[in-house]
Amino acid sequence: MKLSNRFTLTRIIFAPIFFLIYFIPVWTGKFQALSMYVAIPLLAFAEFTDFLDGHYARKHNEVSDFGKLFDPFADVILHMTTFLCLITSVSGQGYMQPWIFALILYREMTMNFIRMVAAKKGTAIAARKGGKLKTVFYVFSSFFALFLEAMIRINPELIPADTFCILRIVSLVLFIICIILSYISFIDYIVHFGKLLTKEDI
Repeated sequence: MKLSNRFTLTRIIFAPIFFLIYFIPVWTGKFQALSMYVAIPLLAFAEFTDFLDGHYARKHNEVSDFGKLFDPFADVILHMTTFLCLITSVSGQGYMQPWIFALILYREMTMNFIRMVAAKKGTAIAARKGGKLKTVFYVFSSFFALFLEAMIRINPELIPADTFCILRIVSLVLFIICIILSYISFIDYIVHFGKLLTKEDI
């Protein structure tokens, strides 16, 4: 396997590991602080591999149609896993509302379907600027919410209750921005690649 694709595969492997580490304290009531000390660096490295796979693909001339499909697939697996975790908190109240998760999931699954149709027709859809901006907000919003969860798990008294409520609202706003950016970029993809869906396909 090419080095760039190995970095991409890392995100797929790390996604279920992150899921387990996040939920063990929710299921058992134990290892709350330890879970954050492990989960946050693990997720940070997993997200960093998104840079590494592109860097080494260009450096070693490994850019391929397979990589253009594999990379966004790995992104979806990692980001949807993270978002799913953030619906739940050890405090009992999560940071991402289920309806937000559902809307983002619908967008990502539909986009993956369009990529498959395009690939069948010989076109590999690479990430566009709107999609990259959306991904940046996915990552930033996720780590912001994880920071709040870490405060609860490590020491709930670190942040006053009123301040924490405000930060939770900020987190909600960030995820709503994620929805907006995800659908704006989705429309952009439809405008540029929607013609690949012909009447014969439908």
